[in-house]
Amino acid sequence: MEHETHSGHTAHDHGQADQEHPDHRRHHAHHGSSATWATAAKATLHCLTGCAIGEVLGMVIGTALGWGTLPTMVLAIALAFVFGYSLTLWAVVRAGVGLAAAIGVALAADTLSITVMEIVDNGVLLLVPGAMEAHLSDALFWGALAFAFAIAFLVTTPVNKWLIGRGKGHAVVHQYHH
Repeated sequence: MEHETHSGHTAHDHGQADQEHPDHRRHHAHHGSSATWATAAKATLHCLTGCAIGEVLGMVIGTALGWGTLPTMVLAIALAFVFGYSLTLWAVVRAGVGLAAAIGVALAADTLSITVMEIVDNGVLLLVPGAMEAHLSDALFWGALAFAFAIAFLVTTPVNKWLIGRGKGHAVVHQYHH
């Protein structure tokens, strides 16, 4: 019995995810896919990289200028979103997608992941005694930041697994990888 086909593949081919060509991956992601923890961890590390660059830069600027907790966190969070989106935007544009479409892809792929990551890591920083008052030269500043990122990674990875499993989040970005 023949099953529905897409791009020359039968429904029986769905188990061969690693050997699919890009059109079939798009089809598979669109209808939901079973995301692996490795894929979710990779997506989370991508998100964490952009967030960490922006957040560290914001914390460094705010701390160096002697700003209080709130303005420093606002700057760090804003920069985390800017850098998080920028990394995805850069990769998607590099894959040949126009800027307007790439912005849509970045927003769709990263918004929930970055939001969860920022809520968790900033929440952890606020809970670590003295972390927000620490100076750049203090081990507490860098240790608390590393600890906060680690906790944020652990919380955000299942979110990304859930999103990818539904064809959302970084599954949207993977459509454009060659």
